[in-house]
Amino acid sequence: MRESVQAEVMMSFLVSEELSFRIPVELRYETCDPYAVRLTFHLPGDAPVTWAFGRELLIDGVGRPCGDGDVHIAPADPEAFGEVLIRLQVGGDHALFRSGAAPLVAFLDRTDKLVPLGQERSLADFDAHLDEALDRILAEEQSAG
Repeated sequence: MRESVQAEVMMSFLVSEELSFRIPVELRYETCDPYAVRLTFHLPGDAPVTWAFGRELLIDGVGRPCGDGDVHIAPADPEAFGEVLIRLQVGGDHALFRSGAAPLVAFLDRTDKLVPLGQERSLADFDAHLDEALDRILAEEQSAG
């Protein structure tokens, strides 16, 4: 059985209303952490930055505004399916990204084929890998902050 799904999409990093630029973003889903997706942003001149958050948040955010805390995801235009806004926040700082909805949906479809939504708990080795996944997430957050 395959253990991960990866994709690379181009997103717009919205610096201001007047300034944005396109950056590659790696999307990753792993069966050892079946509730989360990871997005690694490759910003020019900086080390890559990885954010991990709930797969279900990304699924829901493609169709409607959602998210509490540090991650907010919403359609760019609530009347049309086309683009998605991803807002990441740490303290008072935030970053806003715009992505086409289609590549996100294609990635999520591939994750669902690997581990169907709602079946995450059925992975036989989930409990064995939970501590490892939590340690990895904590390490990623510490290295980013």
